[in-house]
Amino acid sequence: MSVERLHSGLVHHIANTLGWPDLRPLQKEAVAPILDGEDAILLAPTAGGKTEASSFPLISAMASENWAGLSVLYLCPIKALLNNLAPRLEAYAGWLGRTVGLWHGDVSAGAKDRMRAEPPNILLTTPESLEGLLISTKTETDFFADLRAVVVDEVHAFAADDRGWHLRAVLERLSRLAGRPLQRVGASATVGNPDELLTWLQGSGAGRRPGRVIAPGVAFPGAEAPEQPPEGEVELDYVGSVSNAAKVIAALHRGEKRLVFCDSRKLVEQLAGWLREYGVTVFLSHSSLSVGERRRAEQAFAEARDCVIVATSTLELGIDVGDLDRVIQINAPKTVASFLQRFGRTGRRAGSVRNCLFLALDSRGLMDAAGLLRLWGRHWVEPIEPPPGPNHIVAQQVLALCLQEKRIGNRLWPESWNGLEPFGAAAKPIVDYLVAEGFLETDGGMLFVGPNAEKRFGTKHFADLTAVFCAPPEFTVMHGREEVGQVDPSILIPEEGRGPSNILLAGRTWYPKHIDWKRRLCHVEPVDGDGSAKWSSIGLPTGKSFELTQSIRAVLLGEDPPVAITERAERTLADLREKHADHVDPDNLLIRREGSELRWWTWAGYRANLTLQASLEGFARADGVTDFALRLENDLTPGQLSKRLRKVELRSPTPDPRAVTGLKFNDALPEDLATSTLSTRLADLDGASAALAMNRVFIA
Repeated sequence: MSVERLHSGLVHHIANTLGWPDLRPLQKEAVAPILDGEDAILLAPTAGGKTEASSFPLISAMASENWAGLSVLYLCPIKALLNNLAPRLEAYAGWLGRTVGLWHGDVSAGAKDRMRAEPPNILLTTPESLEGLLISTKTETDFFADLRAVVVDEVHAFAADDRGWHLRAVLERLSRLAGRPLQRVGASATVGNPDELLTWLQGSGAGRRPGRVIAPGVAFPGAEAPEQPPEGEVELDYVGSVSNAAKVIAALHRGEKRLVFCDSRKLVEQLAGWLREYGVTVFLSHSSLSVGERRRAEQAFAEARDCVIVATSTLELGIDVGDLDRVIQINAPKTVASFLQRFGRTGRRAGSVRNCLFLALDSRGLMDAAGLLRLWGRHWVEPIEPPPGPNHIVAQQVLALCLQEKRIGNRLWPESWNGLEPFGAAAKPIVDYLVAEGFLETDGGMLFVGPNAEKRFGTKHFADLTAVFCAPPEFTVMHGREEVGQVDPSILIPEEGRGPSNILLAGRTWYPKHIDWKRRLCHVEPVDGDGSAKWSSIGLPTGKSFELTQSIRAVLLGEDPPVAITERAERTLADLREKHADHVDPDNLLIRREGSELRWWTWAGYRANLTLQASLEGFARADGVTDFALRLENDLTPGQLSKRLRKVELRSPTPDPRAVTGLKFNDALPEDLATSTLSTRLADLDGASAALAMNRVFIA
């Protein structure tokens, strides 16, 4: 063992209990900076040893410096990952006489009360459960007094959405409760902008606390990227339908353990149904299956050999499902970063290599996969960019702070986030609105929660205030006393002259024998035959990014991704190149009349095209905006359009007023702020600007 600064007892167990002759490069490089109290971003592929790289130095410091009480928080984006990590961290901490606790919505009230009475040294939780702890009347004010460090696992998953704004704000509040800056360690697979991610994680301490990116052997912008494509066996195939995909999966790689990723719950259910038709032992995992159903499936899959598990991104974030042989991707994930997470699930066994088979169900899926794999072949990964304008999270944080403190001075509240914007003084208009609308009340210079906040968010001890993302209403499906999962209520509405449709859930078909509309329960019994699967989603349509659509354009111009491509995929790509021959040009963006319509083929991505449409008011139509093109007014002449494009000033799109209701905490915001929050998130000013800067040819 080459790392001398780790606690001797820990080194002993690493060598003798784990049987490791040495640490991995990431684990070695992380020891000194973390022991010295530095903030850090740890980058490594999936299964690269990030958990040990963060936990070994902190457990060593805990023992060597005699940290007492709750000293370390370990935060994960999903409960399943916490459940998966808990036994490992319990073992590591237990070697040095330290304790680990698990805290989330599935943990019993009794277990939580015991942890409140005697806090563990390391607490594994989610930011939402952490918020619940902070605002609970059961939590003593000194519960976090001994806190010294926070580990954020899969940090990229937080930083890219509103959960990241929430996380940063909560960490600042924790820092004030502990009375000290908290050391912050983030772990992630490859990201496109690790230095910016470190600054993001450091919050108000960025520039004041030492920090570093630790990424031995990882290529990212700013590092020297290899000239050769990334290592691994990747193949791109075109199958044309879900049933054909199942036929290919059933026929190939028999005897192996295969993990299949789909990017919708409906597709998971459909594919699993077809795989069963072909006699494949199949398991399922997605967010609308019950916890028990998912755990049974994941455990059975981990213990089996010749089988398939079909999953959404629920199995993307490092959850251990045993020794995988192969990853299969249906169509394409939304980002290169997501593909890297999935790709990294294979190749862990000695002598094996990372591998992934892409099965495109249609021409759009093939274009998406080819474009994404071209970016991957160039070692490009998306930069992590927090969503702009988190005004609704500011409103949530002010309300949560007043619940936590019971009362707070109406001039002192900006200090609670240590200067982290936009939660400080810039939030005053939001606070004023909360007071004016009765969400907050004032008395004697103090702020406290008002009647409207209790009416809107007070159910179940303000549980709705702790989750910063919206979830559509769903019905719970029960088979006897066992919960199967949840479905969209619209699927249960009887058709004219018939009862409700059979349900496809957990890979089985169910007949809804009784629906309790008031309690949102559907009692079912298994039946043979086909069923329907449906779920709604809440959120803004974002479409493909500028970089991905530009990469798809390059593929259509003849550039293949550096992967193995089957003959049928090659034929389909050739057909697509011929189909789009009038839409792509090596040197120009094309504006073409197509029948009665005029389209500008920008290849700029959905948000950039939406931005162009909003900026070209009177020249671009509201309908016809896609990832690849936008529709212009039919009677435009080349001269009119050229003159208008020279003078265009880019502006953000105006969202549909109905979309504002899908913004969490929107009713705690002035209408103009809620609308501007969505407007900035619909825009891609950089992509739109890049499209405007490219050469254009108008073809009548």
